[in-house]
This record gives sequence, C-alpha cells and structure tokens, in this order.
Amino acid sequence: MPFPEIDPVLVQIGPLAIRWYALAYVGGVLLGWRYAVATLRNGALWVRRPPPLTPDQMDDLILWIFLGVILGGRLGHVLFYTPLDKTLADPLSILRVWEGGMSFHGGAIGVSLAMILYAARNKLDLLRIADVVAAAYPIGHFLGRIANFINGELWGRETSVPWAVRFCNDLIIKTFGYCPAGEQPRHPSQLYEAAFEGLVLFLILRWATHGAKLGNRRGVVTGLFLLFYALFRIAIETVREPDEGLENLPLGLTMGMILSAPMVLGGVFLIWRGMREPLPGPTEATGKPADEPA
Repeated sequence: MPFPEIDPVLVQIGPLAIRWYALAYVGGVLLGWRYAVATLRNGALWVRRPPPLTPDQMDDLILWIFLGVILGGRLGHVLFYTPLDKTLADPLSILRVWEGGMSFHGGAIGVSLAMILYAARNKLDLLRIADVVAAAYPIGHFLGRIANFINGELWGRETSVPWAVRFCNDLIIKTFGYCPAGEQPRHPSQLYEAAFEGLVLFLILRWATHGAKLGNRRGVVTGLFLLFYALFRIAIETVREPDEGLENLPLGLTMGMILSAPMVLGGVFLIWRGMREPLPGPTEATGKPADEPA
C-alpha cells in the first residue's frame, strides 16, 4: 500500500505550524476529560461507592494530567529511547516536543505522579481516581497513534503482508531528503496500536466501568488497563521496528517489551487485590453526582 500524502502540518500561519500530532494530544486530553466527567456524573455506575471525585475536581485534575503527559512523555522518550550521545550533542532537542518523540511509559509515570500529588493534596483515594483516568486514557492513545501514522514514524518491520505500507512519499522526501524507513513495505504498527491499545482497550474498560460496574472495586479498572495495554504492546512490539540504537537488546527484547513487562505484574496484582477487597453495603444512590444535592 502507498503511504498517503497527508501533510503532518495541518495549517501553517507564518512561523506558526499547527500539526496533527499536537492536535492529537490536545484532542485526546479534552475528549478524555469530558468522558471522565460523564462517567463521574453517571449515578448508575456508583452503586456501592460514591464517585471518587466531583466533576469540578476532575476539571482541576485535568491540568495536572496534561502536564504529566507532556513532561513525562518527553522526558521518558529522552531517557528510554534517545541515545545519550545524541541528547548531549543537542540538549535543546529535549524541548522540541513539536518534532515528535513522546514515550507512553514516560507519560504514564508523569500522569501517575500528577495523580499522586493531587490525591494527597485533596485527601482523595488515589486508586479510585486512577480507575476513572485509566478508563478515559485509550481515547487519547488512539488519536496519538493515528498521528504517529500521519507523521510516518514508529513504523513496523519489513513484511510482505497484503496491507503492508511503504512509508515513503513526496512529502517525506521533501522533509528529510530521503525516506528514513526505506522503500521496502513495512507493518503499519502505528495502526495496530491505535486499534488494540486504543479502540479495543477502550471497549474492554467501557465494559468494566459501565457493564460490570467495576469502578466500585478499588484499582480493578486500573489493573485491567495495565494488564491489557501491556499484553497488546508486547505483542505488537514483535512487528514494530526497534528504535535507533536499541536494535540489539538481550533475548531479542525491545525497550517497549521491557517497560511493559512490569505492567503485567502490576495489573494482575491490582485486579486480584480489588476483587478480594470487601465491598461496602449498597449506597442510598440517588443518581446524582457527588457535587449535586439529592
């Protein structure tokens, strides 16, 4: 399949460039925020425990999360995926977020720290906040992986499958002077990740929150998120091209596999713990969100 001629820059106004990549992050945070607020306002989901925070508190938390995503994602990419000599040769590259280069695992650490600080400051239950945030996260991940595809980055390994993509077109040649991915067909691993780590994961967590109402069990939704994201990521890493300088890690592993493996253990533990924890008795549910009078 030919790579589509989609300009990574949506609009150019003088020196200001509005990129699909940036819009994916902003759109993902905004849509995830509104989804989380709608979840908190849905009284039918909170049959054994009240919502973990109010919609107004979610409005405050979203700024913390946005900063955690950007700072953690960028620093994670620098620490986990960028060769040290390359960073030392151009330290200012750390600040050029608009050029791409964000790490999911770094962003997850950044968001976790943001939630820890917010929960401690407001005396809220960290695990239950994480359950709400985790359920909304795949929305942004889906958009981010689509933006990776538009950018022609994070491509897969060479393959002869019928849907293989040749990540080379006139725009890429104009930008780089050549095709970094070469001219051979490759797995569109960005789309695999959008489908499984985004759409399928969202549907699993949607069932957990709205079908099984597992938001009433502390940490179970977060555990499902960690477990299934990690399993999907590890599987897709087998067809994703390893990052530059990380091609020869031990046992044929990739950095994505190494960083995802602890998530499997953490996810299983949170699910086990949450399902064993006794639930409180049924609440006198009114269907009203926590910040509205009955």
